[in-house]
Amino acid sequence: MSDDKELQAIRAKRMQELQGMQGNPEKQEEAMRQQQQAMNSILNQVLDQQARARLNTIMLAKPEKGKKIETMVLQMATSGQIGGKLSENDLIGLLERVSAQMQKTTTVKFDRRRAALDSDDDD
Repeated sequence: MSDDKELQAIRAKRMQELQGMQGNPEKQEEAMRQQQQAMNSILNQVLDQQARARLNTIMLAKPEKGKKIETMVLQMATSGQIGGKLSENDLIGLLERVSAQMQKTTTVKFDRRRAALDSDDDD
């Protein structure tokens, strides 16, 4: 029985926290700011100065591609795949990989058999 009461107390406390977050946009903004600072800190540790400048330039020119690269670098850093600092050339290699993945190939198929059946030459 005491476990149920404790569980209910924990649930009630969590609900109050969630409701407090919804009602207070300042807390949400502060949480977002802290998260952004943590991401910037990791990027500064992992990228050298030239690579960081290039990433910032990419973020301005092509935000979607920049976010993808930023996410990739952060995942690599948190999983321990990056030993030292990434140079600008390493970042360019990542950019080429992302560009190849994002490149869309459009193909148009023309079915001649179907076109032959829809002929307007019906006499």
